[in-house]
Amino acid sequence: MPNRKTRFETDSMGTVEVPQDALFGAQTQRAVNNFTISRLTMPAAILDAIIAIKDAAARVNTNCGVLSREISNAILDAIESIPGDDYHRHFPVDIFQTGSGTSTNMNVNEVIATLACYHSGLEVRANDHVNMSQSSNDVIPTSIRIAAACETRRHLLVALAKLRDTIDDKRQQCGDITKTGRTHLMDAMPITVSQEMSAWSAQVSLAIGRFECVLPQLEALPIGGTAIGTRINTPDGYIEGMVETLGRRLDMQFSPVSNYFEAISTQDVAVELSGHLRSCVISLMKIANDLRWMNSGPLTGLGEIELEALQPGSSIMPGKVNPVIPEAVIMAAAQVIGNDQTIATGGQGGNFQLNTMLPVIAYNLMQSIELTGNSAIALADKAIAGFTIAEAHINENVNRNPILVTVLNPVIGYQKAAEIAKIAYRENRPILDVAEEVTDMSRQELEKLLDPKRLTKS
Repeated sequence: MPNRKTRFETDSMGTVEVPQDALFGAQTQRAVNNFTISRLTMPAAILDAIIAIKDAAARVNTNCGVLSREISNAILDAIESIPGDDYHRHFPVDIFQTGSGTSTNMNVNEVIATLACYHSGLEVRANDHVNMSQSSNDVIPTSIRIAAACETRRHLLVALAKLRDTIDDKRQQCGDITKTGRTHLMDAMPITVSQEMSAWSAQVSLAIGRFECVLPQLEALPIGGTAIGTRINTPDGYIEGMVETLGRRLDMQFSPVSNYFEAISTQDVAVELSGHLRSCVISLMKIANDLRWMNSGPLTGLGEIELEALQPGSSIMPGKVNPVIPEAVIMAAAQVIGNDQTIATGGQGGNFQLNTMLPVIAYNLMQSIELTGNSAIALADKAIAGFTIAEAHINENVNRNPILVTVLNPVIGYQKAAEIAKIAYRENRPILDVAEEVTDMSRQELEKLLDPKRLTKS
């Protein structure tokens, strides 16, 4: 292979060889050389948040009188010119890096400084100008909160609302179709399909409420706390200006944190959000598993519904179709649950004035938000919206369900009812016929008491 062209860049530690076409500089190259743990890089939402912070800082530092208008404009023009098509090529730092995320912060600083110098002809320095009034220690925690808040509002909550609404629309279509309820996977008292799905809708609604409760904490930003929370090297008015400018740029309602020492030294709010994500995907797993069981068969399973056929289900068994969307959602949920453990461990990485597991928290949190939102949309669009109900099969099963005898307990007693159920199971006969034989109740009276639809009324 031909030798790749390089150039030399200098930082406080000396000179480093950097690819000729790279927009980053020496500190990023050192990180690339040092951190070869994985091929995972920082999520786009985190990078976008860091870039938004740099944009806001250039404006606010100028307004505060500590950065010249010319340098500020060069930084802002550089941010506008960051390449779109090969965006990630210029941000190659592994997420398993220095725990403060300094390498990622400097990567962004260097890319912006390089572009600013190129376009303006001015000397724009990564540390002195692009990073002015900032520290990695407040930039990275702020970027996590911004990215998480934006993605939660714009993707996750929208996706969950879509899922809830799809479930509710399907409930309306189901009317009062009555089916056999199940506990321990065994036949239980009747329930309507709508009632069964109301649990799903409630699960999703409760998840939405949990996310809405944590959003105000995410939208409180630690920017301006700088190195350890003492706000060192920030001009008067900087914090207020940053919060206002970021809010305007991102169309969000941000506020300063109440305690900068807490917000920089801990990631408690990320741990809380991750916990809500875990709870949410466990709800999605419940819904997905219900769909799989209801769809099971079609001949020897429950066969209560038929999910939309999306692709062949077997490379060897012709005609087989599997519940692929519920299965995909369950796997995504497992990933989110694993991410939650990583984030919880990362939350314990706060020692004294800084948490030093920020990059891995950022990566896993953003992946969990994305997976949860996408899973909700997949369930809504490709599973729940399109399934059909096998009403005739459901009716046949529910009418033969021996557990209907439960309603006779107050009339004939538990022991007599159990005897009737056992006979019905053993002889595979309708419970109505057996009850008529072994009690002195009329068939008309029994038909009224054992009507499955009546038994679903609360």
